[in-house]
Amino acid sequence: MTKRRSRGDGGLHWDENRQRWIATVTVGYDARGKRITRRASGKTKTEAKEKLKELIRDYDDGLSAPAGNYTVGNAITHWLEHGLSGRDPNTVDMYRIYAETHIVPVLGKRKLRELTVEDVEKLLVGKSAILSTRSLQIIYSILSRAIKKAQVQDKIRRNIVLLCEVPEGRAGRPSKSLTLRQAEAVLKAAEQGSPRMRAYIVVSLLTGARTEEMRALRWCDVDLAGQPDADPPVPPHLVLVRSVRAGGDTKTRKSRRGVELAQRAMVALRVLWEARPCSHELMPDLHLSGYRDPDGKADGCPQCAARLPEGHEHSRADRQGMDATRTAAELRVPAVR
Repeated sequence: MTKRRSRGDGGLHWDENRQRWIATVTVGYDARGKRITRRASGKTKTEAKEKLKELIRDYDDGLSAPAGNYTVGNAITHWLEHGLSGRDPNTVDMYRIYAETHIVPVLGKRKLRELTVEDVEKLLVGKSAILSTRSLQIIYSILSRAIKKAQVQDKIRRNIVLLCEVPEGRAGRPSKSLTLRQAEAVLKAAEQGSPRMRAYIVVSLLTGARTEEMRALRWCDVDLAGQPDADPPVPPHLVLVRSVRAGGDTKTRKSRRGVELAQRAMVALRVLWEARPCSHELMPDLHLSGYRDPDGKADGCPQCAARLPEGHEHSRADRQGMDATRTAAELRVPAVR
């Protein structure tokens, strides 16, 4: 007589219609008291037993979701739809293009539970001949974050992508940075233009500020006087704490910084300040509006005075939420001369 399996060990039987061994295990009960079962099948009894052990192990590990047919493509699609809330639409589109172009055609139909380190490494190494290292890092990130999302849903036990390394991609294009002679030519040409364009180009080039940071710059972020009598002295500088990105924040928290102003940049800003009809005027592409003279004096414009925020007598650093005792050097100011 066949020995009955113990309770909790699942069941194993032969299905005559399917001509396969069927493994079943009870993983709980629904609200109506009906049993919730998980099934797997194998051509041989040994194969079915192994799958039964896997079902029981998954149940013991808390992986109660039926993820046997859940593929890498399913995981990526779910992450793109539900794992990028709050991201800029352009960012979501960029991830979608990378996933649909480089990942889904290769691994999309692979069952997530059967995905191996070798599969991921083959993908990355194969793409390294045509993609840059940065692109490979994006592909790695998409896979890792999609599988992490699947872990939260109890679809898989571990994230095998974390065991892989990103290879070096193909060499990038030659640098397009300006030479010293080219930069000098650009500065000279800018100085012949309008005060706004001159300030935009000269300050951007001499401070290294991102264009998105420059377009959000205000007069209250500019200090052309500095604090020469302080100990240590604070040079003329501008504070970069916002951008035109979604949400208005800088690219990263570390991007919030103070940047020392070169003499040439100071001259361009002074020319711009003197050319304004009123300091509350917005510059095209450069939101250099504010409430105080960059030299630290009151503007004197009635319209701007009415817009002065409460506590405007405090320092510019105070208004940006920074300790007023911090020097420009502590704000990661480069030595620009």
